[in-house]
Amino acid sequence: MSVSKRSVIIIFELLPGLLPGVRITLLLTALSASLALIIAFIVGFARLSKYRPVRFLATVFVEFFRGTSLLVQLFWAYFVLPFFGIELTAMQAGVLTLGLHYGAYASEIVRSSILAIPKGQTEAGISLNMTRVQIMQRIILPQAFLRMLPPFGNTFIEMLKGTSLVSLITLSDLMFQGVMIRSTTLRTTETFALVLLLYFIIAIPFTLGVRWLERTLVRGRA
Repeated sequence: MSVSKRSVIIIFELLPGLLPGVRITLLLTALSASLALIIAFIVGFARLSKYRPVRFLATVFVEFFRGTSLLVQLFWAYFVLPFFGIELTAMQAGVLTLGLHYGAYASEIVRSSILAIPKGQTEAGISLNMTRVQIMQRIILPQAFLRMLPPFGNTFIEMLKGTSLVSLITLSDLMFQGVMIRSTTLRTTETFALVLLLYFIIAIPFTLGVRWLERTLVRGRA
């Protein structure tokens, strides 16, 4: 039997052991992305607030989570917070940390996309006697959201790859399962080649989904 055929057979033998990790990775990504989206819009709007204290707190939040290591944040959430009476499961710590970390990055996407809309759009809304909320809902956000989609897609793919760090806080995600299988089978090349491929397969729907949504929204506006 050739080496390539033998490697393919080994990969298919390893696949069932990795599938539980795939499920955990998908769940973790979905929950973290939902939290990150909520945080992105809350903090993004806070950064645009007319109140200086609100802008200051939002800026501190963004700079803290962008300026510190995601791995250290994970360790704090899982290992350090219990000393302060806050105990989180590995899944809770992973979702919270990933949501906060990537939500900070995504909030800048929200802020910059809104600021990119010409001021004439706001002035047009004012001339139609619209309130600030109506202008934001009916004029600014529909245009800004189209600008947000591509960078949002990139951010969530980065989040997917960042989930591999939760294996270091004992969460049995795809990377954790890969490390365990490698340690028991000693099939380093085949195991991590399969892990790499699975991450790529999971990331494809993010890319295609964002492109489809962008085309759909553009077609609707046209």
